[in-house]
Amino acid sequence: MASTVAIEVSNLLKVFKGKTALKNVACTINEGEMVALIGASGSGKSTLLRHINGLHIGDAGTVYIFGAILQSEGKIHSKIRSLRSQIGCIFQQFNLVNRLTVIENVLVGNLAKLSILRSILHLFTKEEKVQALAALERVGILEHAYKRASMLSGGQQQRVAIARCLVQGAKIILADEPIASLDPESARKVMELLVQLNRQSGITVVASLHQIQMVRSYFDRAIALKDGEVMFDGATTEMNDEKLNELYGTAAEELIMRGHGELVV
Repeated sequence: MASTVAIEVSNLLKVFKGKTALKNVACTINEGEMVALIGASGSGKSTLLRHINGLHIGDAGTVYIFGAILQSEGKIHSKIRSLRSQIGCIFQQFNLVNRLTVIENVLVGNLAKLSILRSILHLFTKEEKVQALAALERVGILEHAYKRASMLSGGQQQRVAIARCLVQGAKIILADEPIASLDPESARKVMELLVQLNRQSGITVVASLHQIQMVRSYFDRAIALKDGEVMFDGATTEMNDEKLNELYGTAAEELIMRGHGELVV
């Protein structure tokens, strides 16, 4: 049976203030894959993710979501809201509203499905609240449902963000440095949760990471960017020291000497 293509990027070009951020980037990610984006800071990882969810518009090229055009040749598709509803986003700083409770933050995942009036007034049904509680239980923080988001640890807040994606009904999760602000144990729990959602629910996960050991531990495939270009796309088992040197240069030498720990460049 042929695989369903979840994300297709074709010849994507983006220039910011005269500097090329993405150079004819092309890649295909199938439904149910778990793919790591790696590369030094400024390599284009975050920029690529923001084009996949339509937050940035390319100067040329096309982005498809499940075969439908999200953006093409500098224009966003008229049905962008519908396409975005299939894409959940997780960020380094969690993007929660600290004054709201945990469950209210999770319910925000429903906004794309609601009428404008219900969205503005945050009017949620009992069924939607039950769904939000179920999502919080799934990510392991149901007991914190009625606490303010600001009272949670970083790892717990990231799990709230993941629960929000579940309520949204996202088929794709884009995670931009999701563990960069977390301690090692919290980072491990977040990564294990993403793997669980990928394997049990078939959610496609694309995450940008600096931690090479995490990439090797939790991902089968990596796409490496350097100066806005795809330099590697293949199995993480092929990410040997020689390949890391090609991608990171002198920074990789420090990584190798530190026993393949965390690389922050």
